[in-house]
Amino acid sequence: MTADAPAAVVATPDASASGSPGRVASRALPRPLVALFALACGLAVANVYYAHPVLDAIAASFGISQATVGIVVTVTQIGYGIGLVLLVPLGDVLDRRRLIVTQLVLSTVALVVVGFAPSTVVLLAGMVMVGVLAVVTQVLVAFAATVAGEHERGAVVGTVTSGVVIGILLARTFAGAITDVAGWRAVYLVSAALTLTVSALLSRYLPSLPGPAPRIGYRRLLRSMLTLYATERMLRIRAALAMLIFAAFNVLWTSLLLPLREPPHSMSHGAIGLLGLVGAAGALGAARAGRLADRGLGGVTTGVALALLLVSWLPIALVRHSLLALVVGLVTLDLAVQAVHVTSQSMIYKIDPGARSRLVGAYMVFYSIGSAGGAIGSTAVYARAGWTGVCVLGAAISGMALALWAIAERRRSG
Repeated sequence: MTADAPAAVVATPDASASGSPGRVASRALPRPLVALFALACGLAVANVYYAHPVLDAIAASFGISQATVGIVVTVTQIGYGIGLVLLVPLGDVLDRRRLIVTQLVLSTVALVVVGFAPSTVVLLAGMVMVGVLAVVTQVLVAFAATVAGEHERGAVVGTVTSGVVIGILLARTFAGAITDVAGWRAVYLVSAALTLTVSALLSRYLPSLPGPAPRIGYRRLLRSMLTLYATERMLRIRAALAMLIFAAFNVLWTSLLLPLREPPHSMSHGAIGLLGLVGAAGALGAARAGRLADRGLGGVTTGVALALLLVSWLPIALVRHSLLALVVGLVTLDLAVQAVHVTSQSMIYKIDPGARSRLVGAYMVFYSIGSAGGAIGSTAVYARAGWTGVCVLGAAISGMALALWAIAERRRSG
C-alpha cells in the first residue's frame, strides 16, 4: 500500500432518508485500501474468538469445569453486544477515523489485561472489555460501505466481511499454534502487539470524510436504533437470521475441540487450530454473495445458504469416525454462514445511508445474542449429551433459520 492510496477516494455528501449526511465514493475504492479494511476487521474480531480452541487450557489455569468453561466465550460475546449498542452508533455522529483508532488502542490494553490475568474475575472482566472494543469491526464495515460507490458496495462489503469471517476462523489456527509453543496467555499478548500495529496503519491510511457530522444527542442516537427495529421489517428479519446462524456457528466451534482432544483423535491445540484454515476456505467461497445481493438475488442466496447450513450437520456429526467428513461439514457450514451474513449486511446498508453505523449495530446485537447463547449452550449440552447432542442442537437452530426465511419470503411475495 502506498501513502497516497486513500487519495483515490473522493467522498461526496449523500442525503439519507433520515436527513443525516451519508457519504458515497465517486470512484472505485483502491484495492489496497479495501484489503486494509479487511485485515483490520479480521484482526479485531479474532480477539473475540481466540479462546475457542484453548478453552481447556484456560479452564486448567483457573480451575473452571468443562461444563461451564463456555462462560469465557459467553462473557466476551456479552461485551460485544454491549459495544454494539453503546459504541457502534457513534460512527454516525463522530469522526469514524478517530473512533476506530481509539478503540484499537484501548483493545490493546484489554488484551494485555487478559494476557496477564491473575484470577478468574480479572480474566472475565478483561474478556468483557475485549468484546466491547472488538465492535470496531462494525464501525470499519460501515465506514467501508460509506466510502464505497453504490455500484460496488455489495462487493466491498463482501470482501471486508470475508475478512471478518476469516479472522474468526484463523483465530483458531493462530491461537492453537501459539498455545502449543508458548501457552494461551501468549496468544493475547501477541495479538495486543498486532492490534497496536494495525491501529498505526489505519491512523495513517484511512480517508477522512468531508462535511459536518449530524448533531444528534447520545440518548436520541440510541433511541433511534429502537426506531429502526420498529420501522424496518427487513432489519428485523435479517437480525433474527443473524441470531440463529451465529448461534449455530458457535454451537459448532465452541465445542469442537472437546471431541477432537479426546480419543480416537487426541489432537493438539495446533492441529485443531488448523481446522480454521478449512473453514476459511468456505468463507472465501462466499465472498460472491455480496455481488449477488447487488443484483437483487439476496433472497434466493439466503435460502440456498440456509439449506446448506442445515445439511452441513450431517457430516459434522461423524467427527469421531471421519475427519474428512468433518472437513466437508466445516467448509459447508462456514460457506453458508458467511453467505447469509454478507447478503444481510449488503441489504440492510441500503435502508438509510445516514444511519449505517446504527443499522449494523442493531443487526449485530442479535449476532452477539446468538453467539453468546450458542457458546454456553454448546458446552452445557456436550457435558450432558455428547457430540450427538451438540449436532442435534445445531441442526435444530439451523432448521429454525430456514423456516424463518421461508415464512418471510412467503409473506413478502404474498
